[in-house]
Amino acid sequence: MSKINKTQVNFFLFSGLTNDGTLVPFLFILFTLVYTLTVVGNSGMIALVHTTSRFHSPMYYFLSYLSMVDLCYSSVVTPKMLCDLWVEIKSISYNGCVIQLFFFAGLAVTEALLLSGMSYDRYAAICHPLRYNSIMTRKKCWGLVLLASSIGFLQSSVQTSCVFSLHYCGPNNIDHFYCDIPPILKLSCSKTFPCDTVTVFFTCSCGIGSVVTILISYCLIVASILGIKSAEGRQKAFSTCSSHIMCVSIFYGTVFFIYLRPPTAVFEKSDKVVSVFYSVMIPMLNPLIYSLRNQEVKKTLIETILKPY
Repeated sequence: MSKINKTQVNFFLFSGLTNDGTLVPFLFILFTLVYTLTVVGNSGMIALVHTTSRFHSPMYYFLSYLSMVDLCYSSVVTPKMLCDLWVEIKSISYNGCVIQLFFFAGLAVTEALLLSGMSYDRYAAICHPLRYNSIMTRKKCWGLVLLASSIGFLQSSVQTSCVFSLHYCGPNNIDHFYCDIPPILKLSCSKTFPCDTVTVFFTCSCGIGSVVTILISYCLIVASILGIKSAEGRQKAFSTCSSHIMCVSIFYGTVFFIYLRPPTAVFEKSDKVVSVFYSVMIPMLNPLIYSLRNQEVKKTLIETILKPY
C-alpha cells in the first residue's frame, strides 16, 4: 500500500471554468473574442511602434515590449482554456503543467517589473524633461527590459523547481483552469511550507518592491505636477501618466488578491473570476487603455486605417 501511495502522478485534471454546460457556448464566444482582440491589439501596438518614427521614444519602446509580454502571457493560458471548454476530461501532462507554470510565472513577474520601469520613465519625462533623452538612453531602456525579463524568469525557475520537487501521489484534480501555484500545492503529499514561503518571498520582493518603486516615482511626479503653474500644463502632464496608472492598478489589485492571502482549503469561484481577469482580460485591456487614452496613438491608428493603398 505504501508503494502505491508513493506513485507520482503523470498528468493533472482541471476543474475548468464552469460545470454548467449551458454557459459553455457563451464563454467560448466571449473568450475567443477577448483572445482575438488581445492578439490583434498587442500585435498592432508592436507593429505601430516599430514602423512609425514618431513612436521611436523610450515610452513607446516600453509599451511595445509590454505588448509582446501580454501577447505571450495570454497565449500561455487562453488557447488551452478555450479547448478545455468543449471537452469533458480537461487534462494536462505533468511536463505540460511544468512548462505552463514556468512561462506564466515568468511573464507575470516580467510584466510587473516592466510596469515599474515604465513608472521610472514617466518620472524622468515629467520631473527632468530637459534631460529626458540623456537619462532614458536606448542602452538604459534595453537594460531595464533585460533586468525585468531576467528577474522574472529567474524567480520562475526557482518557484517552478520548488513546486515540482514536491511529491504528488494523488488526487490529481487541480481546482482551476490552468496550472498555478496555490491550487497545485494543495495536491502535494509533501509538506508545502517551504514552497509557500518561497511564493510569499517572491511575491513580496518582486511585487511589493515594484509597487514601492512605482509609488515613489508617482510621489515625485505629483510633487512636480503641483509645481506647474498653469492648469493646462498640469492636466497635460497628468494625462501622460493616466494610462500607466490604470494598468498598474488593475494588474496589481488582482494579483495581490490571489497571492497575498492565507492559504485556504477551497479555491473559491471568486478566485477563478479574478484569475480570469488578470490572466485573460488584462492582456487585452493594456493596449486598449493606451490606445484609447493616447491622442497620438489614436491619430496614428486612424491615419493607418484610412491610408489609401
